[in-house]
Amino acid sequence: MVVGVTFFIIAVLIIAIWVIIEIQRLKHKIFAIVLILLILFSYISATIIFRDQDLDFKTIPGVIKASKIYFSWLLSVFGNVKIITTNAVKMDWSGENISVNKTDSKKNESSVINSIFPNN
Repeated sequence: MVVGVTFFIIAVLIIAIWVIIEIQRLKHKIFAIVLILLILFSYISATIIFRDQDLDFKTIPGVIKASKIYFSWLLSVFGNVKIITTNAVKMDWSGENISVNKTDSKKNESSVINSIFPNN
């Protein structure tokens, strides 16, 4: 009986150590994926933004000008996301349509039918 309990405790400790190591690996994998996505986003957005700009990256004023353009674009993107999020939060997401009542809807249907078929 004592051997079985000891074996169980050792197995639980081995599994716990293995789980902790895997969690640390997962953290590193997630960090690497986020970093890769950030680099790809920066490269693609900079390529699109600087496509029509006449910039000289070999001089310090050119790099400063490019940085100003890029970060102003990035701030405008965050501002637009903020506006969209604010408008989405302010919307009425209930299932009711309060702009049209059922009685108004029936009146509108009958007026449309009367305009199409005036003799009915």
